[in-house]
Amino acid sequence: MRRQCELIGLNRASYYYRAASETAFNLELMRCIDEQYLKTPFYGRLRMTVHLQRLGHAVNHKRVQRLMQVMGLQAIYPKRRTTVADAGQRKYPYLLRNLTVEHPNQVWATDITYVPLAQGFMYLVVIMDWFSRYVLTWELSNTLDGLFCLDALETALTIGRPDIFNSDQGVQFTATAFTARLERAEVRISRAGQGRAFDNIFVERLWRTLKYEDIYLHRYATVHALADGLERYFVFYNQERPHQSLDNRTPAEVYWA
Repeated sequence: MRRQCELIGLNRASYYYRAASETAFNLELMRCIDEQYLKTPFYGRLRMTVHLQRLGHAVNHKRVQRLMQVMGLQAIYPKRRTTVADAGQRKYPYLLRNLTVEHPNQVWATDITYVPLAQGFMYLVVIMDWFSRYVLTWELSNTLDGLFCLDALETALTIGRPDIFNSDQGVQFTATAFTARLERAEVRISRAGQGRAFDNIFVERLWRTLKYEDIYLHRYATVHALADGLERYFVFYNQERPHQSLDNRTPAEVYWA
């Protein structure tokens, strides 16, 4: 999608020009859920319902459950295995446990987050280098189909190639097209455990940083404004924002060293 937009001179968000929509009340609830989830990612639908009720919203757990599903959110805690996996789908282990990450392009990680707009919302995917925290690429979409994630992967692979690619078990990343592209690039696939977002901790930290430093401050009105704002922010994040964990260097300084 990104390449098609570039060829005809459009901003890459032009393809997804229309934000996903909910009622004004649901959008307000989703904004509250998003802000609370960053603080307490272990909140499931019941605790989140109580939180919203304490804020004065007349809401039941069924509505909260649906909205959290729309937002792609689930509580972070170990869950009892209650379903049998599809026997035809290949299983990939979590490869980062006890792994020492020592250089750029050793591990890449990806994730999707909900981004609120004044009237509607979008989904954002990023691909990040684990060692340097460098954001290699990002894409927006108004749906949770896998195309925008595959677009992001294709773009990232023009920059480099990781030894290991880590993701959660979202259908966008378990899709045959996505895993086949990684396998053609001879990349080892790592999968975080179900309901274990801390297995992808650096991308989770990025979401918190991005939302508090940019998204919540600007409250973008349109998809175009959001895309332009994200472009500026990720340039700042990669090239100007020093990280204490990187000895006060920027992600770009570490990635391109």
